[in-house]
Amino acid sequence: MPPRGASPSGIILADKPAGPTSFAIVAAIRRRTGARTGHAGTLDPFATGLLLLLSGAATRLQARFVGLDKRYVTDIDLRATTTTGDPDGDDVEEHEAPSSDELAERLGQIRGEVELPIPAASAVKIAGERAYNLHRRGIVVEMPTRRMHVHELALESYEGGIARVELLVSSGTYIRSIAEILGGHCRTLRRTEIGPFAVEEADPETVILPEEALARLES
Repeated sequence: MPPRGASPSGIILADKPAGPTSFAIVAAIRRRTGARTGHAGTLDPFATGLLLLLSGAATRLQARFVGLDKRYVTDIDLRATTTTGDPDGDDVEEHEAPSSDELAERLGQIRGEVELPIPAASAVKIAGERAYNLHRRGIVVEMPTRRMHVHELALESYEGGIARVELLVSSGTYIRSIAEILGGHCRTLRRTEIGPFAVEEADPETVILPEEALARLES
């Protein structure tokens, strides 16, 4: 008999809606299955899209999945920046949106390897405390920078100061940081892929066997 919480073992793909935290989705899966449940990367509450969850004995495989590249589609409002880099924050500065040529130039500067500051409203620890807790209390700190890699970046549309951008980025890349360096904030953010896994496959009732999931990483 397997240890308590070890079954079902495998990978669960979930399509997170806007609103709940990623941890709320993890908790809901855990209650339904009765198995230990972990994740291979969270999404902000306002964001939607693919969560890769590890169930039961497969939680020990977390290190194999956390470093996968991720694909996003985001609507960036280039008319204002906010305190959080997303629609939940307060406006910091309103300004005129860049022209199409100016936007193209800015986008060209963030392809490849870039070093950007981590958003203040993030889970990174500053002096032992989560940055988002400091931010909520109004404590301003100098955020560290992180080296991020933008493998692919495509401008899908630009109208009324709103740019729809699709990106393939390395794990640990903050799309909100990219929006801020462009002079705006994310109005929407949707994760469509994690490595070889796509949001179209998401079904919280389906458990992908560990050996099948690992084989997809090698293909």
